[in-house]
Formats: sequence, C-alpha cells, structure tokens
Amino acid sequence: MGTKTVDGTETGAEAKKEEVTADAVKTDDERAEERATDEVTAENTETDGEEPAHVTEEAGPSGVGQGAGAVVSAALGLVGLTGGWVGTVAAARATLIGQLQTSSGAPVAKQIKAVYGDAWHATALWGGLFALVALVTGVVVLARPAFGAPGKPQAAWIKSVAWAGVSLGVIGLLLAVLKYSDALLALPTAG
Repeated sequence: MGTKTVDGTETGAEAKKEEVTADAVKTDDERAEERATDEVTAENTETDGEEPAHVTEEAGPSGVGQGAGAVVSAALGLVGLTGGWVGTVAAARATLIGQLQTSSGAPVAKQIKAVYGDAWHATALWGGLFALVALVTGVVVLARPAFGAPGKPQAAWIKSVAWAGVSLGVIGLLLAVLKYSDALLALPTAG
C-alpha cells in the first residue's frame, strides 16, 4: 500500500496504479495524435538542413583509394602466381616462333629449347612482372598512411588485403625467378 506525504499525495503502488489507469483511459484518437506529433517533430529535425547531433562527418580521405589499391595488389599477386592470360599468350607466341625458326632436322635439344623452353621463360617473365607490380602496389598502400592525414588510422581490412598482395607478390616473384633460371621444373635433356 502507498503512503501519504505531507501535502496529501500518495506514493508507492497505488500512485503507480493510478498512472497506469490514466494511460489506459486515453482514446485511440489521442494516441494517434501523439504519434503524429512525434513524427512531425522527427521530420522537422531531419529536414532543417542540419545533421542530427549523433551523426558526425569525418574530415579527410575516406580510404577508398587505399582499399582499391589493396584489392588490385592482391589480384595482381594472384595473376603473378598463375601466369594469367598475358603469360599464356606470350608462351603460345614463343612456341610458334620456336616452331617457325627451328627446322625439323635441328638437334632435339635445340628444338626442345626453342619450342618449350622459350615459352616457359616467357610465362615466367610475365608472371614475375605481375608479381613485381603487385608487390610495389601493396607496399605503396601500406606506406600511404605515413604520408597522409595524421591521426587517421588505416582500416584493418585494407592492411590485411595489402599484406596479402605483398605476400602473393613475393611468392610470385620467387617462383618466376626459379622458373626463369630453370631451377624449378627445368627442361628435360635430350639424350
């Protein structure tokens, strides 16, 4: 039960019960009018041309260019590992040139080198070029915050993707050097 104060008002459970009863007595029209008033107030605050207090606009670059550079770095790293379309075309061209320049009476070792070895080296060369571009692009993206706006950190996903591009570039460059130098999958000897 509630207690009465000096001025005669009730406190406690009975006072709360009276408040609930007063809210229940409101008609649907009164409730709809309150909702409409709330909506108009919300619309007015949005259309005044001012942003709400909780929305703040960050100054400085948004990082879109860095994100794009990181994705390009990772994509080029993958192309560096696989050789890509350009490497395939270069290898086919080297094979065709090798077939045209060697006669059927040439020694087998010369035919193997001209037809297959030059194509293998062309694939390695193009893969290495793509890997090198991926490596440089990833390093530039990772180094960019040092020359940008102070106090604005780089997003974690940009760093992760850029590091992936750098890693793929290093691996692709290493594989390209090993393929080009015939240390990896050397041509068979004719014998």
